[in-house]
Amino acid sequence: MRLSDVHGLAPLALAVILAIAFVPQAKAQETSSQSIERRVNEILRQMTLEEKVGQLNLVSHGPPLRWEDISEGKAGALLNFNSAPDVARAQALARQSRLKIPPLFGLDVLHGFRTQFPLPLGEAAAFSPRVSRLASEWAAKEAAYVGVNWTFAPMADLSRDSRWGRIVEGFGEDPYLGSVLTAARVEGFRQGGLAAAAKHFAGYGAPQGGRDYDTTYIPRAEMYDTYLPPFRAAVEAGSASFMAAFNALNGEPSTANPWLLTDILRKQWGFDGFVTSDWVGIGELINHGIAVDGAEAARKAILAGVDMDMMGLLYIKHLPDEVRAGRVPESVIDESVRRVLRTKFRMGLFDRPDMDPSRSDSAFPNPESRQMARAVARETFVLLQNRGDVLPVPASARSIAVIGPLADAPHDQMGPHAARGHKEDSVTVLEGIRRRAQGTGITVRHAPACDLFCRDTSGLPAALDAAKQSDFVIAVFGEPQELSGEAASRAHLELNGKQIDVLEELAKTGKPVALILLGGRPQVLGSVAERVPAILMAWYPGTEAGPALADVLFGDVSPSGKLPLTWPRATGQLPFYYNRLPTGRPTKPENRFTLQYIDEAITPLYPFGWGLSYTQFAYADAAMAQKQLDQGQVLEVSVSVKNTGAREGQEVVQLYTRDPVASRSRPLRELKAFEKIALKPGETKRVTLRVPVESLGFHLDDGTYLVEAGAIQVFVGGSSLAEPIGEAEITKTFRIPPMERRASASTSIAQ
Repeated sequence: MRLSDVHGLAPLALAVILAIAFVPQAKAQETSSQSIERRVNEILRQMTLEEKVGQLNLVSHGPPLRWEDISEGKAGALLNFNSAPDVARAQALARQSRLKIPPLFGLDVLHGFRTQFPLPLGEAAAFSPRVSRLASEWAAKEAAYVGVNWTFAPMADLSRDSRWGRIVEGFGEDPYLGSVLTAARVEGFRQGGLAAAAKHFAGYGAPQGGRDYDTTYIPRAEMYDTYLPPFRAAVEAGSASFMAAFNALNGEPSTANPWLLTDILRKQWGFDGFVTSDWVGIGELINHGIAVDGAEAARKAILAGVDMDMMGLLYIKHLPDEVRAGRVPESVIDESVRRVLRTKFRMGLFDRPDMDPSRSDSAFPNPESRQMARAVARETFVLLQNRGDVLPVPASARSIAVIGPLADAPHDQMGPHAARGHKEDSVTVLEGIRRRAQGTGITVRHAPACDLFCRDTSGLPAALDAAKQSDFVIAVFGEPQELSGEAASRAHLELNGKQIDVLEELAKTGKPVALILLGGRPQVLGSVAERVPAILMAWYPGTEAGPALADVLFGDVSPSGKLPLTWPRATGQLPFYYNRLPTGRPTKPENRFTLQYIDEAITPLYPFGWGLSYTQFAYADAAMAQKQLDQGQVLEVSVSVKNTGAREGQEVVQLYTRDPVASRSRPLRELKAFEKIALKPGETKRVTLRVPVESLGFHLDDGTYLVEAGAIQVFVGGSSLAEPIGEAEITKTFRIPPMERRASASTSIAQ
């Protein structure tokens, strides 16, 4: 062989070596997403039709679940498995199945697992995505510790009607606040180890008459502008799944609504996770009157876009026959299974070891979780009024009377949907006050005055006697837990039972009275708002209610919560919300033929965004960086905020806008940005709030998003009563079709 031949082989040999070396490198370049899709398709090719449908079956612990269903591949997801031994047993059975597909373990983890944090509506009052993220992360950590990996939360339903009991599970009435907090909750759950299921898709929070499960009528443009933004924020934050709503929207049940589940969620927003029904929601299509039997209900739901049947057993009973009869294409089943498997791979379930059965939720609450629950709760309390600076409790007070049945109600302070919460873990309001008073020489007396629902007031004389013997009265009243949450709609929002009578009698003692309200919604206060000088809304504060409230009552921490919804004077004002449309006859007190009631003021008792502190804040020198805005630019507003009082405090700086002249009527004000800041006495901070010009528009009924040329009024302050600071001018009109908006993540939360 000639030397030149040897040399001639060198390039070829080198190429072969490089090619061999490149093979694993090329495989390594497969993205995580591509790897997941490849693995999903590999499993899907091996599945029988019955195994596919099994992945779409979500069954609860207990009957009708048979444990062998898990080993036979007939249960792709399980709910209400909240103990490590049960989770480990189910995982072991899943590994005995032919394809060894791990199940999802779902649970309603809304505001804590064992350690209870404030209910979501109370948490929303903190006006802090950091707080929402922290609370959700801690709830997820505890649930994941015993094997739960999926939560039926957050509830992204906006509601303007406090008669609806489930308002306590959401964020209130504003789409921007709701979008920010929904995203934060999804992120927090994921960081703590839980996949999220944003619910209830969609429009569930606007039922007729505030009646849970009743139908809703919402124009499509209003859906796009008001009710859908928090759900879209959930998609962009990475929610693994969605839950369809029970109710009908504009006559079409959400569980069989392709406009919601396919056109909006998947085509417009690009969501590629899965959708589950609510509890027996598919079977309820029969009650809705759009299906004659279970087979038709299953067919309509799967074709509309519901991938998983929660506790209905209709998919597993009927879908195989529906496919074989040609009424449901098997490709539809395949796509639903693909979404479920994709989610399980993204969660890492196939590669995760089984749960250690020795784990127990008794590991919580621990000192750190209690500290976090206490810190979160302190930020949620809203000081509604404080005439005469009654609060904080003055240092001169040497004796305190704690009056009311909810002062020592460890179960009720957790609120509804408390997962694995134990009342024995709760530190009550009474106990928190006693701990704070201990060692200070302050005497604490307690008298409930009435039973939990305040029907029997035989204890009132003892309560009045305790009040008269004390320097200061802390009254703890409101809604027992049973009066809030799912299936707890109320036609009358007045303080239930004889609470008003008791509070009026306490006021007559002449002692300074501070009312602490527990509950899941605004309550009609009537004469109490006039008779009681200080009122603090505490919602359902959770496990550490007592210490957190004591921190605020005694002035160790200033209250900083703001109302995430409008507080009515009367139930008859509902639905009631700040961002309403203008009317052709604006209210003029001297003119009967304008917008008003003849028997009640038209205004709220406390407006959206309202909340006092133990200090005062002054706003000054508000300015806009530029007043001419083109597409792609940002409305930038700066304002100086000064703490003019003698105590440290936090303030939520809020920016609102209004489009006063448009092609369709626009709200009087819309929250577009906010920031929570902490200020020491005398300290001033310059706060800059930014709003993309693309978020200053509105939708048409076909989903087109329109930003019109014209003046935009700007308001800045500490509530929805913020002061006007001027106008910004949008220089041209532009339209954004629904499909194009999907690419604009920077503006969607504000829309």
